[in-house]
Amino acid sequence: SEKSLDYPDLAKEAGQKALADAGIPYSAVKQACVGYVYGDSTCGQRAIYHALGLTGIPIINVNNNCATGSTALFMARQLVEGGLADCVLALGFEKMGKGSIPEGFMDRTNPLDKHLEIMIDKYGLASAPVAPQMFANAGKEHMEKYGTNPEYFAKIAWKNHSHSTNNPYSQFQEEYTLDEVLNSRKIFDYLTVLQCCPTTNGAAAAILANEEFVKEHNLQSQAVEILAQVMATDYPSTFEEKSCLKVVGYDMTKRAAEKCFEQAGLQPTDVDVIELHDCFSVNELITYEALGLCPEGKACELIDRGDNTYGGKWVVNPSGGLISKGHPLGATGNSCSNQKT
Repeated sequence: SEKSLDYPDLAKEAGQKALADAGIPYSAVKQACVGYVYGDSTCGQRAIYHALGLTGIPIINVNNNCATGSTALFMARQLVEGGLADCVLALGFEKMGKGSIPEGFMDRTNPLDKHLEIMIDKYGLASAPVAPQMFANAGKEHMEKYGTNPEYFAKIAWKNHSHSTNNPYSQFQEEYTLDEVLNSRKIFDYLTVLQCCPTTNGAAAAILANEEFVKEHNLQSQAVEILAQVMATDYPSTFEEKSCLKVVGYDMTKRAAEKCFEQAGLQPTDVDVIELHDCFSVNELITYEALGLCPEGKACELIDRGDNTYGGKWVVNPSGGLISKGHPLGATGNSCSNQKT
């Protein structure tokens, strides 16, 4: 709402809590990678200067749309892994407008123009927000290819809203029945409002450090090791195969996951908890298949077995997912990583 905190205050709370959790002063941080999408250039400096400190360190601003938060983390990890810094802050924040995300610039090429051409050629373009159309049409393609009942998309949203009741930081913390999800306000085609992530103001922060720094500050008991992290961009298949599933990132996710598991020396069955990018319920379902949790076209059977929630093989989005906790772009993001405590 209009009364929400501004981005410097959001960043201050996240940054200070991350430093307090690590038990280190800001002066120990050698570089910072700060993610946000909506805001003027160098908002990262403004967010840090008067909240955390003025130590003269490099502050790198990151804008990578829905992957912004994970891109900041990816860059910070590379700085540590490459030996360029022993301690780096990854910070992300967003202060968003109400309603669906608008197109920012009308006087230059839309970066999604070639992606949209594929969707329009197959399903047309409606007078509705573009993002829900892209993912709903990916879901339509899944239905046509595998006979998927759209109720399964709603079941995912129902599950995530249920999980959100355990997350005090979630924007929405309300449990709904499956009928309430199915019968909530239509956004596009079968996608209802309770199957779509909301626009959100929020922030997040993480401290990344090398092993020597962790030992020097006696952080072994609370450190989380990043075993592998992979970022991917589009492959030729996105544009050559004329598939709406590929347009929303299926192949990127699949290949990033394969590389990530290979780097970590693990496989999907070794994992217990998964946080994945459920910007829309459709994307969670197709991501089950892209991550290798089940064969292609078998996500509905995974849901029927309860293998995406407590008591099943994996707990997916215990936070409530983006559908519940919101999707402040700079503070969230989609990446494939394997971690252990």
